This record gives sequence, structure tokens and C-alpha cells, in this order.
Amino acid sequence: MAVPKKRTSRMRRDQRRAHDFLEATAAVESCPDCGENKLRHSACDHCGTYRGRQILPAD
Repeated sequence: MAVPKKRTSRMRRDQRRAHDFLEATAAVESCPDCGENKLRHSACDHCGTYRGRQILPAD
């Protein structure tokens, strides 16, 4: 039966869990044309613009 040889320290445990509390809000911004939320560096799904130019057909 697999049993750990030594107890995991609090520091090692917390370093492993550091990514559990990150939020994905840094990659989301509002579109300057229509105001809808969109991912950075990608065209807006709602209005189809990217950096002020019409790239996709608007919905």
C-alpha cells in the first residue's frame, strides 16, 4: 500500500494550491464599440470588430 514517507509541509502544500485561487478576469475586457465582454486579442463575438475594424459579420 502506498504511504507517504514524510509529511507534506504547509509551504509545499500551499505552493501546490496556489493556482486554485487565481481568477480568469485578467483576460476579459469590454469591447470599446459595443461594451460586451470579450477576450483580449480576439474579435468581439457580438459586434465582430477587432481594433476598430470590422472583421466578422455582426450578429
